[in-house]
Amino acid sequence: MDEQAYDRRLNIATDGNQQGFTESLHHNRYEPTPYELLERLSDYDSLYPGCRLVDVGCGKGRLNFYAHHVVGTETAGIEMNPDFYAEALENKRQYVKKHKNAEQKVTFYNCLAQDYPITERDTVFYFFNPFSVQVFIAFINEIIRSAEKNPRMIEVILFFASQDYSDFLETRTVFELAKEIQLPGFHKDPRERFLIYRLPEVD
Repeated sequence: MDEQAYDRRLNIATDGNQQGFTESLHHNRYEPTPYELLERLSDYDSLYPGCRLVDVGCGKGRLNFYAHHVVGTETAGIEMNPDFYAEALENKRQYVKKHKNAEQKVTFYNCLAQDYPITERDTVFYFFNPFSVQVFIAFINEIIRSAEKNPRMIEVILFFASQDYSDFLETRTVFELAKEIQLPGFHKDPRERFLIYRLPEVD
């Protein structure tokens, strides 16, 4: 199923990359994760009922709707771009027409990642290189502080991860690499993979 066909299935519009993007020191251009790769991710139980998924740099909300549709999980999307945030809200309006139970299950926040209020319900965080490693480090540190305050198992999923992201998690935090999912383009570009890091729950 192609991208537009899957969008139609979910009654949303998320296809296409960001146009007219102004280069930023700390923020990268929006590009949605292809549906066929999200299917690979869901095959490995990385998205599961009972978790609350936070897509950091969610754009138009593709992953949020996909995760709710496939496994029924609650999701939150963080998007700093007001235009994409507006499109995510419109997608939610359309999605809810076919998925009545999604009204309270899919939420979007128009803010910088560092301004997102991490809650004790947030357990899975997804990153598709939304920003610089400096912002990533600051956000991960907030996740760790949240886990110290409200102990729980937390997973961080990286797609097409920069080496800086994975180096930080592996050398400067207690996150452990739990799973690597190599994707069809991995032999051409080793970044074509999902890396799933786990922060063990502390009693």
